[in-house]
Amino acid sequence: MPTRHLNDDLRNTLGRFTADPTPEQLARYFHLDRSDLDIIRTLRGDRNRLGCAILLCSARFLGIFPRSKEDVPQGVIVSLCGQLDCTPDTDLSSYFNRKTQTFKRHSFLVRDKFGFTEFGNSGFAYFRLCRWLYSQYWSGEDQPGLLVERAVSWLVTNKILLPGISTLERLVGHIRERAQTRLWHRLIAGLTNEQHQRIAALFQENDPAAFVALDALRTAPKKRASTEFFRHLDRLDAVRAFDMRPIPPKGVPAVSLERLARVARTSKPSAIAALQEPRRTATVAALFYTLEATAQDDVTELAEALLADLVRDAEAANNRTRLRSLRDLDDAALVLSEMALFVISENRLPLNDWQEVLFENLPRSQIEEAMGKVAAIARPTPSRPYDELRLRWRRTRRLFFNITTRIETGSAPGGKDLAKAVSYLKSKQDWSRATMRDAPTRAIPKPWRQYVLDQNGQVIDPKAYVFATIDAWRSALKRRDVFAKPGIRYGDPRLGMLEGSRWQEAKAMVCRSLGRSFDATTELNKLSDLLDKAYRRVADRVPNNPDLRIENLEGKPRIIVTPLDRLEEPDSLKELRRMVHALVPKAGITDIFLEVMARTGFAKAFTHLSERQARVEGFEISLCAALIAQGCNVGFEPLIRPDIPALRRSRLSWISQNFIRPETISAANALIISAHTRLPITAHWGSGEVASADGMRFVAPSSAIHAGPNPKYFGQVRGITWYNMISDQFGGLGATVIPGTLRDSLTVLALQLEQDSELEPLEVMTDSAAYSDAIFGLFWLLGYQFSPRLADIGGAKLWRIDKNADYGPFDEIADGTVNLQLISENWGDLIRLAGSLKLGHLKAASVMRMLQIKDRPTTLAKALSQLGRIIKTLHILRYVDERPFRRRILTQLNRQELRHKLGRRIHHGERGEIRKPMRQGQEEQLGVLGLALNAVTHWNAIYMQEALQCISNQGMNVDSVDIARLSPIFWRHINFLGRYEFALPENVRRGELRPLNDPSSEYDF
Repeated sequence: MPTRHLNDDLRNTLGRFTADPTPEQLARYFHLDRSDLDIIRTLRGDRNRLGCAILLCSARFLGIFPRSKEDVPQGVIVSLCGQLDCTPDTDLSSYFNRKTQTFKRHSFLVRDKFGFTEFGNSGFAYFRLCRWLYSQYWSGEDQPGLLVERAVSWLVTNKILLPGISTLERLVGHIRERAQTRLWHRLIAGLTNEQHQRIAALFQENDPAAFVALDALRTAPKKRASTEFFRHLDRLDAVRAFDMRPIPPKGVPAVSLERLARVARTSKPSAIAALQEPRRTATVAALFYTLEATAQDDVTELAEALLADLVRDAEAANNRTRLRSLRDLDDAALVLSEMALFVISENRLPLNDWQEVLFENLPRSQIEEAMGKVAAIARPTPSRPYDELRLRWRRTRRLFFNITTRIETGSAPGGKDLAKAVSYLKSKQDWSRATMRDAPTRAIPKPWRQYVLDQNGQVIDPKAYVFATIDAWRSALKRRDVFAKPGIRYGDPRLGMLEGSRWQEAKAMVCRSLGRSFDATTELNKLSDLLDKAYRRVADRVPNNPDLRIENLEGKPRIIVTPLDRLEEPDSLKELRRMVHALVPKAGITDIFLEVMARTGFAKAFTHLSERQARVEGFEISLCAALIAQGCNVGFEPLIRPDIPALRRSRLSWISQNFIRPETISAANALIISAHTRLPITAHWGSGEVASADGMRFVAPSSAIHAGPNPKYFGQVRGITWYNMISDQFGGLGATVIPGTLRDSLTVLALQLEQDSELEPLEVMTDSAAYSDAIFGLFWLLGYQFSPRLADIGGAKLWRIDKNADYGPFDEIADGTVNLQLISENWGDLIRLAGSLKLGHLKAASVMRMLQIKDRPTTLAKALSQLGRIIKTLHILRYVDERPFRRRILTQLNRQELRHKLGRRIHHGERGEIRKPMRQGQEEQLGVLGLALNAVTHWNAIYMQEALQCISNQGMNVDSVDIARLSPIFWRHINFLGRYEFALPENVRRGELRPLNDPSSEYDF
């Protein structure tokens, strides 16, 4: 069992002051109230009083007593001296000697009078911590380093003095091992004797074909084709026929189950066979617990993609046909226009015998021919390419018939009507000839009704009914009104919602963690008062706000905000940037990866699929090469060296297949972010409490299943969007891959909740495309601030609570009234939804799909939107009133745009296109790109800090305001191309920095 879970930098910072506490921290942890002063002032002399106060406040802040005066920041001493009426130069040189009687008495005083206990002296505290850590791991958190940090926070919060870090590491390792063992036994206990024997038979040496059959069942689709779809339908039937569909035991976290199943899906049979019992049987059992759900997800995703292609091809063919007939339509339109002129012109047509006069000028046959052409070519709006789809009827019928009969689906309340239509189609043998006058029609989309129904609302065209049902099925699947049953990615988004006794037990904890009251009246009164004050404050400032005006446009009052001017750069900033960039040394991408790997230890995060550390010689070099192959999109060829064992193709392939996966990439990123945050220079850029999210688009192969169209970004082909988050310290916090360009609000909350770095951003900024009323409401419920940039502020709608309030210039604009009654009636469910998301029981992206239903929203979705309208209005009022707030949002979004430019430079191979057709490959490759971006950013920040120190040592004054406007994202000094060398200079191996660059040198390589 590993006993070291933290890197050296983190081990050296836990339980120690790393910088001066912030004003907020001083006020919270270093303020001495009256009871504190009454006890401390019983001691004699300034030395004893100040020393005891430092012990007390350090225990509150760090959970440990300082070892010397030098360990205590001067700001802490000054703050405490001001409260104790003593001088900061009080002699404490020998006070912290643990062998002296004074230190012993005062440390005992702190424990006795202020409620602190030693970790080893409190069996109850040990038991509580173990139980808490156990619950953290059991709920899905398996990163031991993060668990150690959380254990430290728990001990400090509960006033328990910290033991040694190695003690906590051993405890976390022990808890983790116990929880894993429990998980394995629980999974095995859910198997019948027959199932247990069948799993054991898979590893018998005399029957290698058994695992070959299983290997076929776990293989995911590889291309976007109908043949692949039917092959995987057969795979789904084979999974069901394999008769290994155990029901997951109650209480087993879905996250832990899926993590173990992923190992079984991706590992080689030999690697699984090498696992020790009970882990081996539990790993295969986890595969079977999720195998049918995974197979249904695969065929459902493929079905959605093929139906989308079918409709898109029909639309393209319809557009081509209309273009070819455009001349005929023009000729017919001119004839009919001429006829209309005769009709509406005075004295051109007599009342009597008007037809004879008209037909003398325009022959009847010519008019009838024009009418026929218009009827054949023109289409009502909205319309569907029905004629083109009819030409594809046989393919469509076969595809959708197999979807409805071989994929098991369920439906939410919004999909009940569609479920009836699908069930009706299942009962019919021949869709093209059967009479469907009695078919259910409520699910038919409006654009299809003109093709499907007669004036009495009965079905007149069976084929049109099928096409309409397909259109409705695709839309419902995107909203998850229809879902795979069972399924994971395409499963029921409501599964996992805290209910019954589980909710009653967790309710108090959820309210505390969210910082929300369970009493709706209390919270809504606060929001009402906040909104009223915001309206009045902003309305009073309108006359004196040069950036804000309200004008009548097209008869309606509109908010107009003057765009921000470009922020001018002072000469001092330009000169400082030039000097820093000139001093930063040149390096290749391999140098950066190896050096950051050595400084952060992120190579340890890349564990084998079996969770063992690699023991091969030169693993770091092999890992670096494999990462560059994916991050730079160049493949293995430029990196292979047959004469170097660490760079042979077989080694690089082994590393890529067994070590590089989303969870190891995420863990490595967390280590880099942790080291980056501790650099003093990053404090100039931000506190880490602000982040932004935006997408970076990539063209994908035509055969890729997980890809979508968007002519604006991908032209005539398909693509994917790498939606990623970056902190105000320039570190990438998380990312996800979505097909095409889905609405960003579906993923922004998921990124916020699922990012696993030590930073916890409280405010997230996005572009205007990423917001909706529901996302505002959910962010607020979860304790976060959502701050999108408002591009079309004039079209934004403001909402009010008090109908009769006078808000001056905003009276006419704030014409919407929030339904507080609806929010109050559903407040308990809103808190339950937020708590389920916060604790990881629900997936944010799936929940957002479920909530963002415009035509048939649920009551909960309506209540959330009403709540979101209050929060959105508060944001709009602040946005139009405060120029610094708009500037902060723009600055943060510009940082992300710059990061994406660097991403294009790094990901230069294959013209920057993603060539991986499968979702997992795309996630891995773009995850490595995110790792490369973080490595370059961190490396630049290290040497920028060194360059600034060098400039200061030369006697130049460096303004902190200028440092705050520097960026660690620049790349002229980095070589991404050419021959890759994997060797670090000897001084860098010893932990030293490279010499700074000669400012007179050129950047070209």
